[in-house]
Amino acid sequence: MDIQGKTALVTGASRGIGRAIAIELAQQGVKRLLLVARDRQKLAQVAGEIKALGVEVVSLPLDLTRPVLINTAIAQAWRDHGPIHLLVNCAGVAHQAPFLHSKLPKVHEEIAINLMGMYTITHPVARRMAKQGEGTIVNVSSLMGKVAAPTMATYSATKFAILGFTQALRGELAEHNIRVMALLPSLTDTDMARDLKLFRWVVPMTSQQVAQVLVNGLRRESAEILVGWQSHLAVWFNRLAPWLLEKILLMAAPLSRERQKRYQKFVGSLNLSAK
Repeated sequence: MDIQGKTALVTGASRGIGRAIAIELAQQGVKRLLLVARDRQKLAQVAGEIKALGVEVVSLPLDLTRPVLINTAIAQAWRDHGPIHLLVNCAGVAHQAPFLHSKLPKVHEEIAINLMGMYTITHPVARRMAKQGEGTIVNVSSLMGKVAAPTMATYSATKFAILGFTQALRGELAEHNIRVMALLPSLTDTDMARDLKLFRWVVPMTSQQVAQVLVNGLRRESAEILVGWQSHLAVWFNRLAPWLLEKILLMAAPLSRERQKRYQKFVGSLNLSAK
């Protein structure tokens, strides 16, 4: 995709990867940016940075869990600012906890924002893209959409679901000249990630690195854009030796040594019973 002179909408644009993607698109020649996030103040700060780059910017302080407001806002934005050529679904939250200690309200929030929020804004945008006969949709998943890890069960579930959703849309929307892609970053140094207990041996990437890889992937029109050597290595291991990767993830996970021992014993008993 050639982003020169195009209009892009980025969700989750007030911080982290979403903010970096919006700024990178502005630096690479996009004509107009529509920024979506819940935090009005942070959104205004990002909008100010983008305006300084000479790019037209529209702030849309929206909650993706409010379908009626989303549909109204997209209809108005399309009418007032013209067609959207690129949608980047980046909004998301992550809560970390061992499954048995997880809290249902946080589980609901992850599903509501990461998955349902993405669906809610994609639907009205995709319908209009289909009428105009062109468009590109990027859904931000994660390496954890390929390789799940202890303490991140619900987050991984939403990211796996995003890949399935992306693959289904890719087939459905191709006849309308709409490309649907997935971006899969590994651990990224954002304020959201700083609230998590990090996995051992994982080297965080910067948001700017993720954004640059996305823009390059757009140019190549890649169906799935893996970010960083760690992602490529993990996916390769998962194909060739998933049992080994599972053990490595267990060793890397922020679990107590006692929990790790119990888990290893349990997995070992399953392997023996399977023989």
